[in-house]
Amino acid sequence: MTGLLGPAEIRELAARLGVTPTKRLGQNFVHDPNTVRRIVTAAALTPDDVALEVGPGLGSLTLALLPVAAHVHAVELDPTLAGALPATAARHVGPVAARLTVHHADALRVRAGDLADPAPTALVANLPYNVAVPVVLHLLAELPSLRHGLVMVQKEVADRLVAGPGSKVYGVPSVKLAWYASARAAGKVPPNVFWPVPNVDSGLVAFTRREPPRVDVPRQRVFAVVDAAFAQRRKTLRAALAGWAGGADRAAAVLVAAGVDPGARGEALTVAQFAAIAASAPATPPAAQ
Repeated sequence: MTGLLGPAEIRELAARLGVTPTKRLGQNFVHDPNTVRRIVTAAALTPDDVALEVGPGLGSLTLALLPVAAHVHAVELDPTLAGALPATAARHVGPVAARLTVHHADALRVRAGDLADPAPTALVANLPYNVAVPVVLHLLAELPSLRHGLVMVQKEVADRLVAGPGSKVYGVPSVKLAWYASARAAGKVPPNVFWPVPNVDSGLVAFTRREPPRVDVPRQRVFAVVDAAFAQRRKTLRAALAGWAGGADRAAAVLVAAGVDPGARGEALTVAQFAAIAASAPATPPAAQ
């Protein structure tokens, strides 16, 4: 793997483009080639994989993905960075730069049709901290072709994404990701590999798509139950789901029908149990997004 960007190249490229990292866009550029190699290795891409990268920035990770993937879709919100990425790729990785398609777009608004031909099979990205969870969930919902992925996010967010029932950090992100995929922690990344240096550690999360726990209930109905359960996580499910079900007694009846103890709390339930609750309800309020 050659042509990767180090600290000097990152600073020089940013200066040439007139780019200053902004908190608004959650820009923290990776400038350590070893970290980039580690991410690509952990992503376990095959030669047939089509990688989707969100927030490629100056191209650190993009340059490492191009030689090992069949194609790379890079979705970048910053117009300057999006415009410069193809030339950076051509300069650093030569002919394999032809595998790159850059999309100047908001990842939260991307649709499957925007990334077709070829459709992405793997999400590999250093995600902006402020939108990491919504981006992952949106892409898994919108792109059924995504089979697996590896994302770098704030360590605290990584812990939440991979947490299981009973954990203190188990919550809405944990359950919603579990609807789509099995996830595991894939390592910690120190702040000093970024420019600018963030105030927190980052974490790697690997995931593999699987079938939802239930196919007889819409995802939106399940997610509405999850949102309600964790909106008041200290309360029992009988109380927490009262608003969703139309009263505490109705909530208790739905819970019993689903085989769930009304005195339990949301943090104790698996995604399959949340799905069972949604399936047992005669009607639900407007679906959660």
